[in-house]
Amino acid sequence: MQIRAVAAAQGWQWVVEGFRIFRKQPLTWIALVVVMAVIWIASLMVPVIGPLAINLVSPVFFAGLMMACRTTDEDAEPEFSQLFAAFKTHASPLVTIGGAYLAGNIIAVGVVFGVAGGAALPALMGKTADIEAMRAAVSGLLLGMAVGMAVFVPVLMAVWFAPLLIVFHNMPPVEAMKASFAACWRNTLPLLVYGVATLVLGIIASIPLMLGLIVLLPVLVCSIYASYKDIFPVAAAVPAETPETLNP
Repeated sequence: MQIRAVAAAQGWQWVVEGFRIFRKQPLTWIALVVVMAVIWIASLMVPVIGPLAINLVSPVFFAGLMMACRTTDEDAEPEFSQLFAAFKTHASPLVTIGGAYLAGNIIAVGVVFGVAGGAALPALMGKTADIEAMRAAVSGLLLGMAVGMAVFVPVLMAVWFAPLLIVFHNMPPVEAMKASFAACWRNTLPLLVYGVATLVLGIIASIPLMLGLIVLLPVLVCSIYASYKDIFPVAAAVPAETPETLNP
């Protein structure tokens, strides 16, 4: 599979392209993201099982959103059924990706507190008045977060494009994660530009009572599909599953 290395400036162009896709069906896209947010929030209200379950199935929902992106990009109207379509077609490999992401999160958090030390959390919660202990706790936590990020970032790189490669190319989970990692590695600079751009836009969108996120979140979802098209041009040329094929 061809993996392109693109210019750093493409990181911003992905956001622009994401907005172009969003503008084709803005109300539908806002509704799709709102439904996804409701599902996410509802799952977090179920103790223990809810957060674990939503982490496992998030790639399945994400793949559905990517199907809707492709449909919109091809000037057709996305349907709400596409949000759940990957449960019928690629549930097992996508849940495997969710499991890898969940395991990476757990390991990264364990590394953070392992490096920070057991005394860091009580000190930061104000259970000690010792200034030196507080300074040591902050220093240890910062070091732990740095090491934890070093563990977590490769996991994020491996799962970033994996759901798209699975749902659009029927790639096995391990091969999809390898290709995703390679794509992110070859495009570190544009992804860094993209990350900075989304952070700045997120801050701006949050200022008016977070109302701007209603538009920004679906734009960012579409921008991920835009980055996929740019980095995997051959893969992006594969015919899409239309709402008609999903709902015969």
